[in-house]
Amino acid sequence: MADRSFESVSLPLEVRARLAELELELSEGDITQKGYEKKRSKLIGAYLPQPPAANGAAAVRCRLQHSEGAARRMLRTANIGVCDIREAAARERAASTAGNRPLFYFRFGVDQALPQERRTPVTPSSSSRYHRRRSSGSRDERYRSDVHTEAVQAALAKHKERKMAVPMPSKRRSLVVQTSMDAYTPPDTSSGSEDEGSVQGDSQGTPTSSQGSINMEHWISQAIHGSTTSTTSSSSTQSGGSGAAHRLADVMAQTHIENHSAPPDVTTYTSEHSIQVERPQGSTARVAPKYGNAELMETGDGVPVSSRVSAKIQQLVNTLKRPKRPPLREFFVDDFEELLEVQQPDPNQPKPEGAQMLAMRGEQLGVVTNWPPSLEAALQRWGTISPKAPCLTTMDTNGKPLYILTYGKLWTRSMKVAYNILHKLGTKQEPMVRPGDRVTLVFPNNDPAAFMVAFYGCLLAEVVPVPIEVPLTRKDAGSQQIGFLLGSCGVTVALTSDACHKGLPKSPTGEIPQFKGWPKLLWFVTESKHLSKPPRDWFPHIKDANNDTAYIEYKTCKDGSVLGVTVTRIALLTHCQALTQACGYTEAETIVNVLDFKKDVGLWHGILTSVMNMMHVISIPYSLMKVNPLSWIQKVCQYKAKVACVKSRDMHWALVAHRDQRDINLSSLRMLIVADGANPWSISSCDAFLNVFQSKGLRQEVICPCASSPEALTVAIRRPTDDSNQPPGRGVLSMHGLTYGVIRVDSEEKLSVLTVQDVGLVMPGAIMCSVKPDGIPQLCKTDEIGELCVCAIATGTSYYGLSGMTKNTFEVFPMTSSGGPITEYPFIRTGLLGFIGPGGLVFVIGKMDGLMVVSGRRHNADDIVATALAVEPMKFVYRGRIAVFSVSVLHDERIVIVAEQRPDSTEEDSFQWMSRVLQAIDSIHQVGVYCLALVPANTLPKTPLGGIHLSETKQLFLEGSLHPCNVLMCPHTCVTNLPKPRQKQPEIGPASVMVGNLVSGKRIAQASGRDLGQIEDNDQARKFLFLSEVLQWRAQTTPDHVLYTLLNCRGTIANSLTCVQLHKRAEKIAVMLMERGHLQDGDHVALVYPPGIDLIAAFYGCLYAGCVPITVRPPHPQNIATTLPTVKMIVEVSRSACLMTTQLICKLLRSREAAAAVDVRTWPPVLDTDDLPKKRPAQIYKPSNPETLAYLDFSVSTTGMLAGVKMSHAATSAFCRSIKLQCELYPSREVAICLDPYCGLGFVLWCLCSVYSGHQSILIPPSELETNPALWLLAVSQYKVRDTFCSYSVMELCTKGLGSQTESLKARGLDLSRVRTCVVVAEERPRIALTQSFSKLFKDLGLHPRAVSTSLGCRVNLAICLQGTSGPDPTTVYVDMRALRHDRVRLVERGSPHSLPLMESGKILPGVRIIIANPETKGPLGDSHLGEIWVHSTHNASGYFTIYGDESLQSDHFNSRLSFGDTQTIWARTGYLGFLRRTELTDANGERHDALYVVGALDEAMELRGMRYHPIDIETSVIRAHKSITECAVFTWTNLLVVVVELDGSEQEALDLVPLVTNVVLEEHYLIVGVVVVVDIGVIPINSRGEKQRMHLRDGFLADQLDPIYVAYNM
Repeated sequence: MADRSFESVSLPLEVRARLAELELELSEGDITQKGYEKKRSKLIGAYLPQPPAANGAAAVRCRLQHSEGAARRMLRTANIGVCDIREAAARERAASTAGNRPLFYFRFGVDQALPQERRTPVTPSSSSRYHRRRSSGSRDERYRSDVHTEAVQAALAKHKERKMAVPMPSKRRSLVVQTSMDAYTPPDTSSGSEDEGSVQGDSQGTPTSSQGSINMEHWISQAIHGSTTSTTSSSSTQSGGSGAAHRLADVMAQTHIENHSAPPDVTTYTSEHSIQVERPQGSTARVAPKYGNAELMETGDGVPVSSRVSAKIQQLVNTLKRPKRPPLREFFVDDFEELLEVQQPDPNQPKPEGAQMLAMRGEQLGVVTNWPPSLEAALQRWGTISPKAPCLTTMDTNGKPLYILTYGKLWTRSMKVAYNILHKLGTKQEPMVRPGDRVTLVFPNNDPAAFMVAFYGCLLAEVVPVPIEVPLTRKDAGSQQIGFLLGSCGVTVALTSDACHKGLPKSPTGEIPQFKGWPKLLWFVTESKHLSKPPRDWFPHIKDANNDTAYIEYKTCKDGSVLGVTVTRIALLTHCQALTQACGYTEAETIVNVLDFKKDVGLWHGILTSVMNMMHVISIPYSLMKVNPLSWIQKVCQYKAKVACVKSRDMHWALVAHRDQRDINLSSLRMLIVADGANPWSISSCDAFLNVFQSKGLRQEVICPCASSPEALTVAIRRPTDDSNQPPGRGVLSMHGLTYGVIRVDSEEKLSVLTVQDVGLVMPGAIMCSVKPDGIPQLCKTDEIGELCVCAIATGTSYYGLSGMTKNTFEVFPMTSSGGPITEYPFIRTGLLGFIGPGGLVFVIGKMDGLMVVSGRRHNADDIVATALAVEPMKFVYRGRIAVFSVSVLHDERIVIVAEQRPDSTEEDSFQWMSRVLQAIDSIHQVGVYCLALVPANTLPKTPLGGIHLSETKQLFLEGSLHPCNVLMCPHTCVTNLPKPRQKQPEIGPASVMVGNLVSGKRIAQASGRDLGQIEDNDQARKFLFLSEVLQWRAQTTPDHVLYTLLNCRGTIANSLTCVQLHKRAEKIAVMLMERGHLQDGDHVALVYPPGIDLIAAFYGCLYAGCVPITVRPPHPQNIATTLPTVKMIVEVSRSACLMTTQLICKLLRSREAAAAVDVRTWPPVLDTDDLPKKRPAQIYKPSNPETLAYLDFSVSTTGMLAGVKMSHAATSAFCRSIKLQCELYPSREVAICLDPYCGLGFVLWCLCSVYSGHQSILIPPSELETNPALWLLAVSQYKVRDTFCSYSVMELCTKGLGSQTESLKARGLDLSRVRTCVVVAEERPRIALTQSFSKLFKDLGLHPRAVSTSLGCRVNLAICLQGTSGPDPTTVYVDMRALRHDRVRLVERGSPHSLPLMESGKILPGVRIIIANPETKGPLGDSHLGEIWVHSTHNASGYFTIYGDESLQSDHFNSRLSFGDTQTIWARTGYLGFLRRTELTDANGERHDALYVVGALDEAMELRGMRYHPIDIETSVIRAHKSITECAVFTWTNLLVVVVELDGSEQEALDLVPLVTNVVLEEHYLIVGVVVVVDIGVIPINSRGEKQRMHLRDGFLADQLDPIYVAYNM
């Protein structure tokens, strides 16, 4: 105690200076704690008084100061300017904690208590350090706080234990502005001055003991930054700072990165032992790298990490395993309703405990007798009594006085303006402006004189001025909203100055264009030379102040809208009187004004109150401040000004620049008004300013922060006192308490505090109280934060033209706890959050506009900005340009931070900084950041005064046009209100299900097509068992009937086949197989043909020879490397003894490219069918048994599996018959087919059906549509086709390619009115959006919407459903997507939330039976229940054909039986989830129609959070998220959801997609996206049926083969 009591004694200047240096030595580790204490006691020993009997109050004060570590730190660091983590930690240990604290604790009288620390004279050592630290004006000064910086550093240090290896996003080179190698240059010699006060070890590079004690964790350590804290420019690198950066650069330089994938993962680099790098000035000597292989990089855990994607994902998974915030209590009601978690209040949260507050009354407004009755009367008085008195002096950019406006000139010119407004606009009978009308004032910030004349001219003319900013371009950020305000105020005239008028954008004719959203304006220049003189007898009518509107001040809201606050003449006058009384203004005082004179404090003091008191205003324009930040201080000295109006920014700039000045004397100032003193972060600027300028005559009591708002005008202001013994009030509040709206003096957690200063007392004549921010305006308790409300004459009265909003803001009646109003007079909400402290002092802790309520806790955007800006390296954010706002995602607010990064920052810098910001905000505010985005310097939308336009920035973020260069999303840490993961219930036995269905009256879900045996038709082909026999019969009976017509890309016939031609060609091929191929019956033959006639002939040739054909898609000549291996694989797996193809493909298979892709020597014999033998076979092979193999059908499933199924002769014939009956096919019919003929229904329709039914097939190879998209539809129209088949890719090609050509197609005679069925052949859920847009698009060309339908096929049965000619129209139902995730079907109305449209997959084919079974228990399910579709049919395939012979799979898929009910029937499992629903429609046979709806494939579905998701649903949401996303595919990897999107736009847009994709998946699917991958168009592989190959994509992604534009790993 005694040791510190010297603090209340004055020490000589030189002792104080020496003490400050000692402190600095200790903080930098140049002296031990013991040595420091020894020297310190020696220095102050002589001045220590003998301890008197302890005065209670003094003791308490002293103790409280001890406990108040943060506040002391602020004072102490103010003169050192170095915030170092070690120092913070040392102080943390040193600070003792007080026992029982009062609920409130404000420090009064601290300045006397710590004089020698506070008022260190500015000796060269300490001051130069102080200023070097501050020597860059690049950081936003509003948020400057050394204490906060220190708190942030300490908070980050606490993360040391929490090792994290966060995967860094990978970017394509073209997106990286500079890679780390190019950008890393050693710090140059000039930077030494800035960094002298930073962390330095000794020159050997060994950490000093104090530094080692807090060796920060890898990704906070200064490893990668050559930042201000890591090193100076001396020749050796201390503490491993940029040594690591060097190593990094080397590793990167030596790493040979294969396949141009992302650069290696260098995000987490520890410098365990620092490497000493001798670096001669001006050259960069490279160090030999520790390893030259990217695969051996280490993460912070010391775990080797490869640069591969899979390793990054593993890193991400490890990171996500860390414990999150305490989980909230979860709600989960009924399987259907996934309720989001309801935020439960924390039982330990602080609650207000004080009594109900009392409204605080300001002093009486004592009206002085000679005060003028109105402001115009004051102007008239001074203009006539003392016309020569100076009113306003303006400055040029060199700081020279440009112009002095006297009161005489102001009076005469204002009269002239008033006369001209009223009499010279419009005609005498019809003046444009009458008294009471609104006019706008558009004046630049450097011309206060013209503005003042125009403003008073309006007051004299009784016209209402609406001052606004000068619109610079036609689409300024926010300028449109200003236009709306002008429009709603009915403004038709704009007053402006000559120079401003010349500078406005003009059209070629010289007219000023109408700005976007603005009303049509007449521009009126107010310079005297342009105006006519008023007649001698004209005189303005000067009345006493009344309730008419005097002026309208604009206010920009949180959402960007602009409101006009009306101020009446009586309020205007009373406000001037209250300011005069509060500030003690007297006549002819000089005041320096740096603020914007058009609104707020600058207008009230510099334009209005100054005239009431005949004061002289020296106006400093912003442009001069930019050139010379000291200009305002120089003017205070030059004019011996008594008062100055500034912002914290101006004080900070002056600090930065003042060291060159010798002769500054601020002793004339009696009041320094800090206009943004209500911003909690202004306190550090005030303290620092006082600290430096105290020696230049500035007194502490001169600094007067004030609080103001557009609605309530001046809310409170600190009064200038002559008594320097009454110190200002301070509160050191717990941030944690503030988030609950409770005032708590900070206790344990020294890091998260907010130190606030008072903004003085309530205004004279006003009453103030604080009310709860939301709900009814109830008075707060004394220890509760609320919105300040004011009741006074001197306030705004309304929002112009908005009565509802006015009522909520300007007519508030605060209620007591008993429910009665406290007065009968209305209060006005100020929009400021705060409280009234002891002694009636007002404290403001933030604005309502900056409030973000996250999970029930309130955070202030400004506080979060301050924390982000305090993160090292401080200058990372370009000029401190940072925006913080919240967006609503999944029923809660989520915090988004957008900052401009310095132009020279590298990828690593950005990522390190972002990681630290997340940690700092997490530690200090205990809130997670949802998204942190960095944009290039100077790209955020600006307000007219150069700040960031917040609402516009938020708008750009939400619509995906912000174009960030770095994004870090943290949904895993922030989103804590997801529904509880579903616990699988023990399955109910199938018997119970059946009984339950019977009891509830539900039938078992089963359906069937028509019975083949019952149908009587004259089907001649029925009498043949084999297709080869049908062809021979047709060749004899109708030899010249055309079966096939092949079209080329011009739509002309390339080739055609009659029955006899096909028969003869097949015979020749059979001979060739037997003689040249030496094949036996039953051998397998691979047919590798392009879509066409050759393929069909080769197929029947194989049947004639008794061989088993397998159709294989030929390799793509432009893409042999990827397509040929698939061909090879099918040939090998199918055990083909021989391969038949055309001469062209023959050459391709033997080419050099082919040899590079596969081993060509292992091909089976290749037969070229372009050269056929002339003879016929001795006999045509006839199979002995219809169950023998007819052909093999190979296809690659969407999951990337190659599966071949066996089709017997009996199944093939039954299949053809079923299709013939369903589509009513006869020899007289023509069918157009635009499908790939290699597998499934496509192959059957292309090759088999015509031979069986005798109809003519018009064949259109889908590849021809790439050159002529209209080919298929033109053929359908030209051949008057009634039935046509296509694939989704064909339909998509037509929709995209012909969208704009429908008119020209109509002109070419395209007519689709004859089409009865247009069937999409697919093996997936019907793509309803595509079929509907196709129908809509071609409706004008006669296409009937009911004609478009889909089919369903799968591996076990190539066609289960197909829309026939006679059945009812296809139906559509809407199901609840949330219920589907729980494997339930719940029908909902169209358009209801979470509804998903499902279209019926065509009609069930004749001879097909379907049942819906539970895939796990194999029990039958009820109607409208989701289950696996099982099928029983004569044309089921008879099994898989594989070399592995996996019997269990075979029997499970092809020979399954129900576990209950009909256990005899043998079913094949399709692998598709779907449900049956009985409709009101009737079938052809009079029965009620059962519709089958397919939901998706079981093996594609993703199990996440215990629920089943179908990729297509998530993909649909994602594609809707942004106009540039053309295609999307999702898959899971290690339980992370990976979303791949194709970007149709510039690469700069890639990062815009990350937040949008994350948001939409969270909102619509309650899933957190783990990885977002942005790729080029065409990267997502799609098969011939138009289905996405998601597993191929996944493998490509994990093997780093996608060359993505950007990969974001969400935290």
